[in-house]
Amino acid sequence: MSKDTAPPLPAPLAVPVADSHTHLDMQDTTVDEALARASSVGVTTVIQVGCDLKGSRWAAETAAAYENVHAAVALHPNEAPRIVLGDEGDWSRQGARAAGGDSALDDALGEIDRLAGLPQVRAVGETGLDHFRTGPEGVAAQERSFRAHIEMAKRHGKALVIHDREAHADVLRILAEEGAPDRTVFHCYSGDAEMAEVCADRGYFMSFAGNMTFKNAQPLRDALAVAPLELVLVETDAPFLTPAPYRGRPNAPYLIPVTVRAMAAVRNIGEDELAAAIMANTVRAFGLDGDTV
Repeated sequence: MSKDTAPPLPAPLAVPVADSHTHLDMQDTTVDEALARASSVGVTTVIQVGCDLKGSRWAAETAAAYENVHAAVALHPNEAPRIVLGDEGDWSRQGARAAGGDSALDDALGEIDRLAGLPQVRAVGETGLDHFRTGPEGVAAQERSFRAHIEMAKRHGKALVIHDREAHADVLRILAEEGAPDRTVFHCYSGDAEMAEVCADRGYFMSFAGNMTFKNAQPLRDALAVAPLELVLVETDAPFLTPAPYRGRPNAPYLIPVTVRAMAAVRNIGEDELAAAIMANTVRAFGLDGDTV
């Protein structure tokens, strides 16, 4: 099977659930097609996440046009250093760019702040720290951007969506220093069981993605096993992190049932019970109207 071939539709969930983190703008489909396929298997609500100015504007516009799409807006942790320092590489979909300095980051944060005030924008994120892709020279820009996003989320009363890649201690430290918003979500939770206990103590939501199904992901399964059920979410991070047995092929919101069933097995509970809890948690985490999700 070609790695470009979309996986088949899974059996539908009997209890509706939400994809708490997806990137519809990066998927090889229309919004209407993506939502229809998701709905056909019980995924009735999605959080569309922006990673830069263009993507955040698109997320807000799309959420305004679709009742079951809600937006999160931010500068991704790897985007902030690119704005300040420039980037000669082409790994990002924006391509190479010149250095803009601190003033360019201030301007970009100002636009995210404007978008964060819109009613269809339910969260500020994904923000946080990424020590995997950005080197030491970008730490200051990442941290300044992260702190600014935390302040925005609190001021606008929105959820905060965290990207944490190989930066657990520093992310937790900055959240403690700044004071986390009332609703904080660790997207694509990547810590272990010990960190899950810290997040639980602080009331942070933990969102699990398809990578919890990977053979080498026992620490994620251990974390899921100890996370309080009322703090657990599910996501695709599509088109990335496609769950097994489809790893390496394109991900999309309609594959959420595959991950939900794997999560239910780890928790040793029924998929209906888990789906009901996840939907209730998503409503609470993002301040949604529970009657319309």
